[in-house]
Amino acid sequence: MANPKKAAVGFIFITILIDVMGFGIIIPVVPQLLQQLLHVTDRTNISAISQPAIFLTLIYGLTQFVFAPILGSLSDRYGRRPVLLFSLLGFGLDYIFLAFAPTIGWLFIGRMIAGITGASITTATAYMADISNEKNRAQNFGMIGAAFGLGFIIGPMLGGLLGELGTRIPFLVAAGLALVNALYGYFVLPESLDMEHRRSFDIKRANPVASLLKLKKYPAVLGLICSLLLIYLAAHSVQSNWSFANINKFGWTPKMIGISLAVVGVLVSLVQGLLIRVINPKLGNEKSVYIGIALYAIGLTLFAFATQGWMMFLFLVPYCLGGISGPALQALISAHVPKNEQGELQGSLTGLNSLTTIFGPSMMIGLTSYFSIKNDPAHIYFPGAAFLFGAILMGLSAIIAYWVLKHDTTASKQV
Repeated sequence: MANPKKAAVGFIFITILIDVMGFGIIIPVVPQLLQQLLHVTDRTNISAISQPAIFLTLIYGLTQFVFAPILGSLSDRYGRRPVLLFSLLGFGLDYIFLAFAPTIGWLFIGRMIAGITGASITTATAYMADISNEKNRAQNFGMIGAAFGLGFIIGPMLGGLLGELGTRIPFLVAAGLALVNALYGYFVLPESLDMEHRRSFDIKRANPVASLLKLKKYPAVLGLICSLLLIYLAAHSVQSNWSFANINKFGWTPKMIGISLAVVGVLVSLVQGLLIRVINPKLGNEKSVYIGIALYAIGLTLFAFATQGWMMFLFLVPYCLGGISGPALQALISAHVPKNEQGELQGSLTGLNSLTTIFGPSMMIGLTSYFSIKNDPAHIYFPGAAFLFGAILMGLSAIIAYWVLKHDTTASKQV
Protein backbone atom coordinates (compact mmCIF):
# COMPACT_ATOMS: atom_id res chain seq x y z
CA MET A 1 0.00 0.00 0.00
CA ALA A 2 2.97 2.31 0.54
CA ASN A 3 3.81 2.77 -3.13
CA PRO A 4 0.23 3.58 -4.30
CA LYS A 5 -0.11 6.09 -1.48
CA LYS A 6 3.23 7.68 -2.35
CA ALA A 7 2.16 7.92 -5.99
CA ALA A 8 -1.15 9.47 -4.92
CA VAL A 9 0.67 12.08 -2.80
CA GLY A 10 2.76 12.90 -5.88
CA PHE A 11 -0.34 13.27 -8.05
CA ILE A 12 -2.07 15.57 -5.55
CA PHE A 13 1.11 17.64 -5.37
CA ILE A 14 1.17 17.93 -9.17
CA THR A 15 -2.58 18.68 -9.28
CA ILE A 16 -2.30 21.63 -6.90
CA LEU A 17 0.95 22.78 -8.52
CA ILE A 18 -0.72 22.89 -11.95
CA ASP A 19 -3.82 24.59 -10.52
CA VAL A 20 -1.74 27.32 -8.91
CA MET A 21 0.52 27.60 -11.96
CA GLY A 22 -2.57 28.05 -14.11
CA PHE A 23 -3.74 30.87 -11.86
CA GLY A 24 -0.25 32.41 -11.73
CA ILE A 25 0.28 32.25 -15.48
CA ILE A 26 -2.62 34.61 -16.15
CA ILE A 27 -1.72 37.18 -13.47
CA PRO A 28 0.72 39.20 -15.64
CA VAL A 29 -1.71 39.47 -18.58
CA VAL A 30 -5.06 40.07 -16.84
CA PRO A 31 -4.55 43.88 -16.83
CA GLN A 32 -3.74 43.82 -20.56
CA LEU A 33 -6.79 41.69 -21.31
CA LEU A 34 -9.01 44.05 -19.34
CA GLN A 35 -7.56 47.02 -21.21
CA GLN A 36 -8.26 45.32 -24.53
CA LEU A 37 -11.85 44.46 -23.64
CA LEU A 38 -12.53 47.93 -22.19
CA HIS A 39 -10.77 49.64 -25.13
CA VAL A 40 -8.26 51.43 -22.91
CA THR A 41 -5.48 52.63 -25.22
CA ASP A 42 -3.10 54.00 -22.58
CA ARG A 43 -1.26 50.98 -21.18
CA THR A 44 -0.23 52.96 -18.06
CA ASN A 45 -3.85 53.82 -17.20
CA ILE A 46 -4.46 51.24 -14.45
CA SER A 47 -7.20 53.26 -12.72
CA ALA A 48 -9.57 52.59 -15.62
CA ILE A 49 -9.44 48.84 -14.97
CA SER A 50 -9.02 48.73 -11.18
CA GLN A 51 -12.73 48.60 -10.37
CA PRO A 52 -13.53 45.75 -12.81
CA ALA A 53 -10.49 43.89 -11.47
CA ILE A 54 -11.78 44.20 -7.89
CA PHE A 55 -15.23 42.95 -8.92
CA LEU A 56 -13.68 39.99 -10.76
CA THR A 57 -11.90 39.05 -7.53
CA LEU A 58 -15.11 39.44 -5.54
CA ILE A 59 -17.18 37.27 -7.89
CA TYR A 60 -14.54 34.55 -7.83
CA GLY A 61 -14.31 34.57 -4.03
CA LEU A 62 -18.09 34.57 -3.51
CA THR A 63 -18.64 31.76 -6.00
CA GLN A 64 -15.95 29.61 -4.44
CA PHE A 65 -17.36 30.34 -0.98
CA VAL A 66 -20.71 28.89 -2.07
CA PHE A 67 -19.55 25.95 -4.19
CA ALA A 68 -16.48 24.67 -2.35
CA PRO A 69 -18.60 23.01 0.39
CA ILE A 70 -20.92 21.52 -2.25
CA LEU A 71 -18.08 19.82 -4.10
CA GLY A 72 -16.58 18.79 -0.78
CA SER A 73 -19.82 17.10 0.25
CA LEU A 74 -20.20 15.49 -3.17
CA SER A 75 -16.74 13.99 -2.74
CA ASP A 76 -17.88 12.51 0.60
CA ARG A 77 -20.78 10.86 -1.22
CA TYR A 78 -19.34 9.76 -4.57
CA GLY A 79 -15.63 9.62 -3.77
CA ARG A 80 -12.75 12.01 -4.34
CA ARG A 81 -11.70 10.78 -7.77
CA PRO A 82 -14.75 11.68 -9.90
CA VAL A 83 -15.21 15.08 -8.26
CA LEU A 84 -11.52 15.91 -8.59
CA LEU A 85 -11.41 14.92 -12.27
CA PHE A 86 -14.62 16.89 -12.94
CA SER A 87 -13.09 19.98 -11.33
CA LEU A 88 -9.88 19.70 -13.34
CA LEU A 89 -11.83 19.27 -16.57
CA GLY A 90 -13.97 22.29 -15.73
CA PHE A 91 -10.90 24.35 -14.89
CA GLY A 92 -9.41 23.59 -18.31
CA LEU A 93 -12.62 24.50 -20.11
CA ASP A 94 -12.87 27.72 -18.09
CA TYR A 95 -9.43 28.90 -19.25
CA ILE A 96 -10.42 28.19 -22.86
CA PHE A 97 -13.57 30.23 -22.23
CA LEU A 98 -11.48 33.15 -20.92
CA ALA A 99 -8.99 32.90 -23.77
CA PHE A 100 -11.70 33.58 -26.35
CA ALA A 101 -13.82 36.03 -24.29
CA PRO A 102 -15.03 38.84 -26.60
CA THR A 103 -16.43 41.12 -23.87
CA ILE A 104 -15.88 41.95 -20.18
CA GLY A 105 -19.14 40.17 -19.36
CA TRP A 106 -17.63 36.89 -20.50
CA LEU A 107 -14.81 37.40 -17.99
CA PHE A 108 -17.31 37.66 -15.14
CA ILE A 109 -18.98 34.44 -16.28
CA GLY A 110 -15.57 32.84 -16.59
CA ARG A 111 -14.61 33.90 -13.07
CA MET A 112 -17.83 32.34 -11.77
CA ILE A 113 -16.94 29.09 -13.52
CA ALA A 114 -13.45 29.32 -12.04
CA GLY A 115 -14.94 29.76 -8.57
CA ILE A 116 -16.89 26.53 -9.00
CA THR A 117 -14.15 24.42 -10.56
CA GLY A 118 -11.44 26.00 -8.41
CA ALA A 119 -12.76 23.83 -5.60
CA SER A 120 -10.56 21.06 -6.98
CA ILE A 121 -8.12 22.07 -4.25
CA THR A 122 -10.85 21.26 -1.70
CA THR A 123 -11.16 17.71 -3.00
CA ALA A 124 -7.40 17.33 -3.38
CA THR A 125 -6.95 18.32 0.27
CA ALA A 126 -9.62 15.84 1.37
CA TYR A 127 -7.87 13.17 -0.74
CA MET A 128 -4.61 13.97 1.06
CA ALA A 129 -6.38 13.59 4.41
CA ASP A 130 -7.72 10.17 3.32
CA ILE A 131 -4.29 8.76 2.53
CA SER A 132 -2.53 10.28 5.54
CA ASN A 133 -2.03 8.92 9.05
CA GLU A 134 -1.17 10.54 12.36
CA LYS A 135 2.56 10.46 11.64
CA ASN A 136 2.58 11.96 8.15
CA ARG A 137 -0.58 14.08 8.04
CA ALA A 138 1.15 17.42 8.71
CA GLN A 139 4.00 16.56 6.32
CA ASN A 140 1.53 15.68 3.57
CA PHE A 141 -0.40 18.91 4.13
CA GLY A 142 2.98 20.63 3.94
CA MET A 143 3.36 19.24 0.42
CA ILE A 144 0.21 21.19 -0.48
CA GLY A 145 1.87 24.38 0.77
CA ALA A 146 5.00 23.54 -1.19
CA ALA A 147 2.92 23.10 -4.36
CA PHE A 148 1.42 26.56 -3.81
CA GLY A 149 4.89 28.04 -3.38
CA LEU A 150 6.31 26.43 -6.51
CA GLY A 151 3.21 27.31 -8.50
CA PHE A 152 3.59 30.98 -7.65
CA ILE A 153 7.26 30.88 -8.67
CA ILE A 154 6.77 29.19 -12.02
CA GLY A 155 3.32 30.54 -12.97
CA PRO A 156 3.88 34.32 -13.02
CA MET A 157 7.35 33.96 -14.58
CA LEU A 158 5.98 31.73 -17.35
CA GLY A 159 2.95 33.98 -17.80
CA GLY A 160 5.16 37.03 -18.27
CA LEU A 161 7.17 35.30 -21.00
CA LEU A 162 4.11 33.91 -22.77
CA GLY A 163 2.39 37.29 -22.56
CA GLU A 164 5.07 38.68 -24.86
CA LEU A 165 3.73 36.35 -27.56
CA GLY A 166 0.11 37.38 -27.06
CA THR A 167 -2.28 38.41 -24.30
CA ARG A 168 -4.46 35.32 -24.60
CA ILE A 169 -1.74 32.68 -25.02
CA PRO A 170 -1.19 32.22 -21.25
CA PHE A 171 -4.88 31.32 -20.88
CA LEU A 172 -4.55 28.61 -23.53
CA VAL A 173 -1.41 27.21 -21.88
CA ALA A 174 -3.17 27.18 -18.50
CA ALA A 175 -6.07 25.31 -20.12
CA GLY A 176 -3.68 22.77 -21.59
CA LEU A 177 -2.04 22.16 -18.21
CA ALA A 178 -5.39 21.55 -16.49
CA LEU A 179 -6.70 19.23 -19.23
CA VAL A 180 -3.47 17.20 -19.34
CA ASN A 181 -3.65 16.86 -15.55
CA ALA A 182 -7.25 15.63 -15.79
CA LEU A 183 -6.25 13.08 -18.43
CA TYR A 184 -3.28 11.92 -16.36
CA GLY A 185 -5.49 11.55 -13.29
CA TYR A 186 -8.08 9.57 -15.21
CA PHE A 187 -5.54 6.83 -15.91
CA VAL A 188 -3.41 6.79 -12.75
CA LEU A 189 -5.39 8.20 -9.81
CA PRO A 190 -7.04 5.58 -7.55
CA GLU A 191 -10.04 6.29 -5.33
CA SER A 192 -9.04 7.14 -1.76
CA LEU A 193 -12.43 6.97 0.00
CA ASP A 194 -13.81 3.44 0.34
CA MET A 195 -17.55 2.73 0.34
CA GLU A 196 -17.85 2.17 4.08
CA HIS A 197 -16.64 5.70 4.81
CA ARG A 198 -19.02 7.46 2.41
CA ARG A 199 -22.16 9.30 3.46
CA SER A 200 -25.32 10.46 1.75
CA PHE A 201 -25.39 13.89 0.13
CA ASP A 202 -27.51 16.45 1.97
CA ILE A 203 -27.89 19.83 0.26
CA LYS A 204 -28.72 21.42 3.63
CA ARG A 205 -25.24 20.53 4.82
CA ALA A 206 -23.59 21.53 1.57
CA ASN A 207 -23.24 25.22 2.28
CA PRO A 208 -20.46 26.98 4.17
CA VAL A 209 -22.60 28.06 7.13
CA ALA A 210 -24.47 24.78 7.59
CA SER A 211 -21.35 22.69 7.23
CA LEU A 212 -19.63 24.73 9.91
CA LEU A 213 -22.65 24.47 12.21
CA LYS A 214 -22.58 20.72 11.64
CA LEU A 215 -19.06 20.73 13.09
CA LYS A 216 -20.28 22.21 16.39
CA LYS A 217 -20.31 18.69 17.79
CA TYR A 218 -16.53 19.01 17.55
CA PRO A 219 -15.96 22.15 19.70
CA ALA A 220 -12.19 21.97 19.30
CA VAL A 221 -12.56 22.00 15.51
CA LEU A 222 -14.53 25.26 15.50
CA GLY A 223 -11.98 26.93 17.74
CA LEU A 224 -9.04 25.76 15.65
CA ILE A 225 -10.83 26.86 12.47
CA CYS A 226 -11.14 30.37 13.98
CA SER A 227 -7.40 30.29 14.63
CA LEU A 228 -6.71 29.20 11.04
CA LEU A 229 -9.09 31.84 9.68
CA LEU A 230 -7.13 34.58 11.48
CA ILE A 231 -3.91 33.25 9.92
CA TYR A 232 -5.53 33.37 6.47
CA LEU A 233 -6.70 36.94 7.09
CA ALA A 234 -3.34 38.11 8.50
CA ALA A 235 -1.52 36.60 5.52
CA HIS A 236 -3.29 39.07 3.21
CA SER A 237 -1.12 41.80 4.72
CA VAL A 238 1.59 40.19 2.56
CA GLN A 239 -0.31 38.38 -0.21
CA SER A 240 -2.47 41.33 -1.26
CA ASN A 241 -0.53 44.26 0.11
CA TRP A 242 3.14 43.48 -0.56
CA SER A 243 3.51 45.48 -3.77
CA PHE A 244 1.47 48.49 -2.57
CA ALA A 245 3.41 48.86 0.68
CA ASN A 246 6.85 48.43 -0.87
CA ILE A 247 6.15 50.74 -3.82
CA ASN A 248 5.06 53.45 -1.40
CA LYS A 249 7.82 52.96 1.16
CA PHE A 250 10.83 51.95 -0.93
CA GLY A 251 9.85 52.89 -4.49
CA TRP A 252 10.12 49.30 -5.72
CA THR A 253 9.74 48.61 -9.42
CA PRO A 254 7.64 45.75 -10.84
CA LYS A 255 10.91 43.88 -11.46
CA MET A 256 11.90 44.17 -7.80
CA ILE A 257 8.43 43.06 -6.69
CA GLY A 258 8.62 40.07 -9.02
CA ILE A 259 12.03 39.06 -7.64
CA SER A 260 10.80 39.34 -4.07
CA LEU A 261 7.72 37.21 -4.80
CA ALA A 262 9.92 34.58 -6.43
CA VAL A 263 12.01 34.54 -3.23
CA VAL A 264 8.80 34.08 -1.23
CA GLY A 265 7.84 31.15 -3.43
CA VAL A 266 11.24 29.50 -3.03
CA LEU A 267 11.22 29.91 0.76
CA VAL A 268 7.65 28.64 1.09
CA SER A 269 8.47 25.60 -1.02
CA LEU A 270 11.58 24.81 1.03
CA VAL A 271 9.81 25.23 4.35
CA GLN A 272 6.61 23.36 3.56
CA GLY A 273 8.02 20.82 1.15
CA LEU A 274 11.24 19.87 2.94
CA LEU A 275 11.82 21.51 6.31
CA ILE A 276 8.43 20.67 7.76
CA ARG A 277 9.00 16.96 7.14
CA VAL A 278 12.00 17.16 9.48
CA ILE A 279 10.72 19.66 12.04
CA ASN A 280 7.14 18.48 12.55
CA PRO A 281 7.93 14.92 13.71
CA LYS A 282 10.34 16.36 16.30
CA LEU A 283 8.15 19.19 17.57
CA GLY A 284 4.72 17.64 17.12
CA ASN A 285 1.69 19.46 15.71
CA GLU A 286 0.86 21.57 18.76
CA LYS A 287 4.34 23.05 19.22
CA SER A 288 4.64 23.56 15.46
CA VAL A 289 1.48 25.69 15.59
CA TYR A 290 2.76 27.94 18.39
CA ILE A 291 6.28 28.35 17.04
CA GLY A 292 5.06 28.89 13.48
CA ILE A 293 2.53 31.58 14.43
CA ALA A 294 5.20 33.30 16.55
CA LEU A 295 7.57 33.37 13.56
CA TYR A 296 4.78 34.76 11.37
CA ALA A 297 4.15 37.55 13.90
CA ILE A 298 7.87 38.34 14.21
CA GLY A 299 8.26 38.53 10.44
CA LEU A 300 5.25 40.81 10.02
CA THR A 301 6.39 43.11 12.83
CA LEU A 302 9.84 43.38 11.23
CA PHE A 303 8.21 44.18 7.86
CA ALA A 304 6.22 46.96 9.53
CA PHE A 305 9.29 48.73 10.91
CA ALA A 306 11.82 48.02 8.13
CA THR A 307 13.72 51.12 7.02
CA GLN A 308 15.57 49.73 3.98
CA GLY A 309 14.33 47.67 1.05
CA TRP A 310 16.95 44.93 1.54
CA MET A 311 15.56 44.33 5.02
CA MET A 312 12.32 43.05 3.51
CA PHE A 313 14.24 40.21 1.85
CA LEU A 314 15.98 39.36 5.13
CA PHE A 315 12.75 39.45 7.13
CA LEU A 316 11.12 37.04 4.68
CA VAL A 317 13.09 34.27 6.39
CA PRO A 318 11.26 34.29 9.77
CA TYR A 319 7.96 35.05 8.03
CA CYS A 320 8.20 32.08 5.67
CA LEU A 321 9.44 29.81 8.49
CA GLY A 322 6.07 30.55 10.08
CA GLY A 323 4.64 28.31 7.38
CA ILE A 324 5.16 25.29 9.65
CA SER A 325 2.05 26.35 11.58
CA GLY A 326 -0.60 26.03 8.83
CA PRO A 327 -0.15 22.32 7.96
CA ALA A 328 0.15 21.42 11.65
CA LEU A 329 -3.06 23.29 12.46
CA GLN A 330 -4.83 21.64 9.51
CA ALA A 331 -3.60 18.26 10.73
CA LEU A 332 -5.04 18.91 14.21
CA ILE A 333 -8.37 19.95 12.72
CA SER A 334 -8.49 17.00 10.32
CA ALA A 335 -7.67 14.51 13.09
CA HIS A 336 -10.85 15.46 14.97
CA VAL A 337 -13.17 14.68 12.03
CA PRO A 338 -14.19 11.24 10.67
CA LYS A 339 -13.17 10.15 7.18
CA ASN A 340 -16.66 10.50 5.75
CA GLU A 341 -16.74 14.19 6.72
CA GLN A 342 -13.28 15.19 5.48
CA GLY A 343 -14.61 16.54 2.18
CA GLU A 344 -17.20 18.63 3.98
CA LEU A 345 -14.54 19.92 6.36
CA GLN A 346 -12.09 20.85 3.61
CA GLY A 347 -14.91 22.48 1.65
CA SER A 348 -15.74 24.64 4.66
CA LEU A 349 -12.09 25.61 5.08
CA THR A 350 -11.81 26.53 1.40
CA GLY A 351 -15.02 28.54 1.64
CA LEU A 352 -13.75 30.43 4.67
CA ASN A 353 -10.47 31.10 2.90
CA SER A 354 -12.52 32.50 0.02
CA LEU A 355 -14.17 34.90 2.48
CA THR A 356 -10.76 36.19 3.52
CA THR A 357 -9.99 36.66 -0.18
CA ILE A 358 -13.05 38.88 -0.39
CA PHE A 359 -12.41 40.99 2.71
CA GLY A 360 -8.66 40.64 3.32
CA PRO A 361 -7.31 42.59 0.31
CA SER A 362 -9.60 45.60 0.77
CA MET A 363 -8.84 45.67 4.50
CA MET A 364 -5.05 45.47 4.18
CA ILE A 365 -4.69 47.68 1.10
CA GLY A 366 -7.07 50.16 2.76
CA LEU A 367 -4.83 50.36 5.84
CA THR A 368 -1.74 50.90 3.71
CA SER A 369 -3.51 53.56 1.65
CA TYR A 370 -4.74 55.44 4.73
CA PHE A 371 -1.36 55.48 6.47
CA SER A 372 0.68 56.23 3.34
CA ILE A 373 -0.33 59.89 2.98
CA LYS A 374 2.78 62.03 3.38
CA ASN A 375 3.06 65.60 4.67
CA ASP A 376 -0.46 65.67 6.07
CA PRO A 377 -0.84 66.56 9.77
CA ALA A 378 -4.21 64.80 9.82
CA HIS A 379 -2.62 61.45 8.98
CA ILE A 380 0.12 59.41 10.62
CA TYR A 381 2.60 58.22 8.01
CA PHE A 382 3.10 54.52 8.69
CA PRO A 383 2.98 52.42 5.48
CA GLY A 384 3.74 49.30 7.52
CA ALA A 385 0.38 49.51 9.32
CA ALA A 386 -1.11 46.50 7.53
CA PHE A 387 1.88 44.34 8.45
CA LEU A 388 1.55 45.33 12.12
CA PHE A 389 -2.18 44.63 12.03
CA GLY A 390 -1.39 41.22 10.54
CA ALA A 391 1.01 40.54 13.42
CA ILE A 392 -1.75 41.39 15.91
CA LEU A 393 -4.13 38.97 14.15
CA MET A 394 -1.43 36.28 14.36
CA GLY A 395 -1.19 36.90 18.10
CA LEU A 396 -4.95 36.45 18.47
CA SER A 397 -4.73 33.24 16.44
CA ALA A 398 -2.07 31.86 18.80
CA ILE A 399 -4.15 32.74 21.87
CA ILE A 400 -7.23 30.99 20.47
CA ALA A 401 -5.25 27.90 19.45
CA TYR A 402 -3.62 27.68 22.89
CA TRP A 403 -6.95 28.03 24.70
CA VAL A 404 -8.68 25.43 22.53
CA LEU A 405 -5.90 22.85 22.75
CA LYS A 406 -5.48 23.39 26.48
CA HIS A 407 -9.18 22.68 27.07
CA ASP A 408 -9.50 19.96 24.42
CA THR A 409 -10.83 16.86 26.16
CA THR A 410 -10.85 14.69 23.04
CA ALA A 411 -9.29 11.44 24.09
CA SER A 412 -7.96 10.49 20.70
CA LYS A 413 -7.31 12.09 17.37
CA GLN A 414 -9.04 10.09 14.64
CA VAL A 415 -6.83 9.19 11.72
